[in-house]
Amino acid sequence: MSFLALQVNAQEQRTFNPAGMLSLGGRTTVSLFNDHKNEMTGTGIGGQFRLRFSDAVNTDWFFDYITSDILNYAHRTDYHIGWSVLFYPINHLAYFHQPKDFKPKFRPYILAGHCFDYSKIEAKDGISPLDGALYAERWSSAVQAGIGTHLELTPRFDISLTGQYMIHLGNHIETDFDFTSGTLSFHEHKGASLAGHLLVTVSLNYKIARLWGFTRR
Repeated sequence: MSFLALQVNAQEQRTFNPAGMLSLGGRTTVSLFNDHKNEMTGTGIGGQFRLRFSDAVNTDWFFDYITSDILNYAHRTDYHIGWSVLFYPINHLAYFHQPKDFKPKFRPYILAGHCFDYSKIEAKDGISPLDGALYAERWSSAVQAGIGTHLELTPRFDISLTGQYMIHLGNHIETDFDFTSGTLSFHEHKGASLAGHLLVTVSLNYKIARLWGFTRR
């Protein structure tokens, strides 16, 4: 009888091992407190996939397309492609029950990562009489860190909210606009800068496959 009771108890305590889970998702991003003078709030869209390595560690691999205005004289476009490591400080496995026992829940995390980015700033009139199209561009990399949470609505679907600060490590482009003459010029500063921007991202994610890992008892 004791042996049977232990078996029943083990069945009741059975949990999923989330390692190896692959998710696909879409995301929308708002860029705040930008490092560029007179730059307005930016908005964008993108996509991502997640690959989980353990109970406590997940990864995001993402692409973002973000646009913003610099007052009424220039337009900025940013492309980000990168990755982040998500760490769950709460014991995840203790709360990861069988689907039949599932209840919607929040799953907070800390994240840090790296990305490559391309930025292009264009004059809104677009043309210089002497030089043609008036713009400046740069390729650089960045590091980011922040916090977030998943709202797990089903065993396979979640909505995630993330706030992170991104610091660009490459060259920095500044615009100088003379409001009297209406003249726009660009200045590029070499070397890394601690200036960056705050990104707030909302994403919808769906778990599509388990690449490895087995059910634990």
